[in-house]
Amino acid sequence: MITPTDIDIKKQLFVKNAHLNNLKHIDVLIPKNKLIVITGVSGSGKSSLAFDTIYAEGQRRYVESLSSYARQFLGKLEKPKVDDIKGLAPSIAIQQKVISSNPRSTVGTSTEVYDYLKLLFARVGRTFSPISGREVKKDSVTDVINFIQKNESQTFLLRTPLDFDVSKFTEQANTLKLSGFTRLEVNGNVAGIEDLESFGFVPEADMEIQLVIDRFSYEEDESFLQRLADSIQMAFYEGHGYCSLKNIETGKITEFSNKFELDGMEFMEPNVHFFSFNNPYGACPECEGYGKVIGIDEDLVIPNKNLSVFEETVASWKGDSMSEWKRDFIKKAKDFPIHKPYHQLTKEQKNYLWKGDGTATFPSINNFFKMLEENLYKIQYRVMLSRYRGKTLCPTCEGLRLREETKWVKIDGHNIQSVIELPLDEFLPLIKSLKLNKHDAEIAKRLLYEITTRLEFLDKVGLGYLTINRTSNTLSGGESQRINLATSLGSSLVGSIYILDEPSIGLHSRDTENLIEVLKSLRDLGNTVIVVEHDEDVMKAADYIIDIGPEAGYLGGELVFAGHFDDLENADTLTSKYLTGRLEIKVPETRRKPKEWIHIKGARQNNLKNIDVDIPLECLVVISGVSGSGKSTLMKEILTNDIQIQLGMGGKKGDYDSVDFPAKLIKNIELIDQNPIGKSSRSNPVTYLKAYDDIRDLFSKQKLAKMQGLMPKHFSFNVDGGRCDDCKGEGVITVSMQFMADIELECETCHGARFKNEILEIKYDEKNISDILHMTVDEALEFFQDNEQPKIVTKLKPLQEVGLGYLQLGQSSSTLSGGEAQRVKLASFLVKGATTDKSLFIFDEPSTGLHFHDINKLLKSLQALIELGHSVIVIEHQPDIIKTADYIIDIGPEAGKYGGEVVFAGTPEELVKNKKSHTGKYLKEKLT
Repeated sequence: MITPTDIDIKKQLFVKNAHLNNLKHIDVLIPKNKLIVITGVSGSGKSSLAFDTIYAEGQRRYVESLSSYARQFLGKLEKPKVDDIKGLAPSIAIQQKVISSNPRSTVGTSTEVYDYLKLLFARVGRTFSPISGREVKKDSVTDVINFIQKNESQTFLLRTPLDFDVSKFTEQANTLKLSGFTRLEVNGNVAGIEDLESFGFVPEADMEIQLVIDRFSYEEDESFLQRLADSIQMAFYEGHGYCSLKNIETGKITEFSNKFELDGMEFMEPNVHFFSFNNPYGACPECEGYGKVIGIDEDLVIPNKNLSVFEETVASWKGDSMSEWKRDFIKKAKDFPIHKPYHQLTKEQKNYLWKGDGTATFPSINNFFKMLEENLYKIQYRVMLSRYRGKTLCPTCEGLRLREETKWVKIDGHNIQSVIELPLDEFLPLIKSLKLNKHDAEIAKRLLYEITTRLEFLDKVGLGYLTINRTSNTLSGGESQRINLATSLGSSLVGSIYILDEPSIGLHSRDTENLIEVLKSLRDLGNTVIVVEHDEDVMKAADYIIDIGPEAGYLGGELVFAGHFDDLENADTLTSKYLTGRLEIKVPETRRKPKEWIHIKGARQNNLKNIDVDIPLECLVVISGVSGSGKSTLMKEILTNDIQIQLGMGGKKGDYDSVDFPAKLIKNIELIDQNPIGKSSRSNPVTYLKAYDDIRDLFSKQKLAKMQGLMPKHFSFNVDGGRCDDCKGEGVITVSMQFMADIELECETCHGARFKNEILEIKYDEKNISDILHMTVDEALEFFQDNEQPKIVTKLKPLQEVGLGYLQLGQSSSTLSGGEAQRVKLASFLVKGATTDKSLFIFDEPSTGLHFHDINKLLKSLQALIELGHSVIVIEHQPDIIKTADYIIDIGPEAGKYGGEVVFAGTPEELVKNKKSHTGKYLKEKLT
């Protein structure tokens, strides 16, 4: 028993009597400034302790510390169910959520790298003319004074060009006299304005007239320098940015301009906003900084990139009338390979096909669609145009988001548009090797430090294959979390508590080593790092381990172990048993021998290097490789899309030659990723598995329900009748906070029960419909088995089999993690079982959020699918899943442009002998 007197709050964090969700009144002592791992089976209460208790209390105390004026806008945060937390520091949570759905958010903006990059180009970037390549400069007052100082022995006339009107010259001359000017230079001769007036001088239109501002020889005197500066300033003003110095002895004229121009072009002066795509000053005028526009979609115009122009690769140039454009192009195209497949054309050749020779009459693709737009009064043209429209790269900035003028500003030969498209592992050495003069190096010193440190962190956490310009909403949850982590490291906070939710998700074992180094560096800055994690390597690296269990749901919520990793071996917990080998995920005694195959030919989308891949069917196939090697591109964008197209399910053809498969073995395809199981907040596991229909039917058959004439629909929270009228069956009322995140309050009418009182009076074995929805899957199975309801048990059993026995039946799908949502989908297919046609299942990292014990359950479910005659492909990094595969395809060898090749294809035993494969290296110890 820990007493408050035992605690040193400078060195320890003490959580007293935590009893939120399934936590069973536990006391936890956590050492500060250490790397802590909280582990345990899925649903044991890890997140309840880390996020819902420690982090939530940290947030609540922060809000309480604000002024009463600020608090009125934030609302009151409820105190988590914990008696006290001593030694609590400011808390930061980094969770498995995509950073932003905002299409303007990029890797660069979310990590602050782009903010510093904008400053760097604004401060030390130099503008170069696209015509001559010379540097664009503007002259200042100081530049003119420095020129005069260098020629101090000479006498100068300071002049500025006079913009005159022949018919109004007399009035202009009087105005100049009133302004204090006395002399003009007409065709090289200086004369007084009054003298010219007395002679009745009238200028001719082609005369060159200069206004003489001052005449001087250089003097080393403060009052002279002040007068000189004033005169030069006035010359620039009167000359609208131009002035000149004429050497009186030699007649030589030196011109100056404080306008930012060269070669007859006026350039925009660089500043921070000039390089921002979120500001109208710097954003591309066509796409307004989004990088994409609604326009002609290349993939729709050229759906089959294996064909040549001659073979009608341009889909819009087919048919009797439209094929005239193809024939015209072939006639007029100069040095264009009309028999070469589209995917083999160079960038210049593709541009020629799309843009032509720049004339409006050339039969290019762009001119073809321009013709359609000019004839929209014809309905067939409107229909045709709509067929090829879609979200496509902005043709002006080509997805770079910035206006064209930004590429004329360079640092050591590099412009901002070229560097934001580089992978981070190439961008980092470029930034480190920039050659700057002494003055620029001093200005850029701090900026370069901030950029390089952030890039180094991103590279260390395995994100070197990303680009600065990559949009945040295209990142996976694991990538988003690691970007958050790198941003936190870049900010260098000290004395904080960082709470991370499985940062190893989506990471190959090789990259996990780098992640551990990053977590340790965060700790070494003086922070407490708490990681909710299942990864064995992260556990081994931890200073302290907290194991919550022993099982999930109502069988969990207890502190089963707290101490160092070495002591965990002797503990009697599931984690300890798997780490010590007392329990294990067994290697199959035999591997299935492939009979039928899928053949992918010429895959070259994204970073894939024109590869051919053969995938066996009716087997457990694992696609492995380092993060960013091309696994998801191959499985999702090529294989899934093509099979969907061939099965008539829609889909968009990618960049590859062909996908062939035996139709008798694939009647359907299911991509089971980590997207939510439903968009509605009312969507939940029991409705997704169709078990709720049987439960409602059961309640409607009760005696009291029949007497009141209640039907199954009255027990639904999706339609009016039995549900609470105030919260519409949600159980909560959502309050809009306008400019802040909405908050949810428990419904005051039903108090979260979701139904009207007369519905709640209907009971089955002393339980009403709300009680059933609040049961966990494990509790519900026990309840319905005791009451002999085999139909309901059959539908709920797969949830328990995939390790989701701890979920509540009515738990909103919006509260499920990506891994949980994925396993609910798997359970739904296990329910259908042998009744469905033979299907191909593709799983995207199903081990997400799973303990070793749960992985064992998951593998049994995957094997059950195969035994039913289905085929299973798993994209995975987890060594325990990889070792059980019948066949492995390893993509790599590295990430980004250094990946995209088939490193290995075969059994796990053969893979460990392959020296090129990173996966084989980490799999070896699992097989031995």
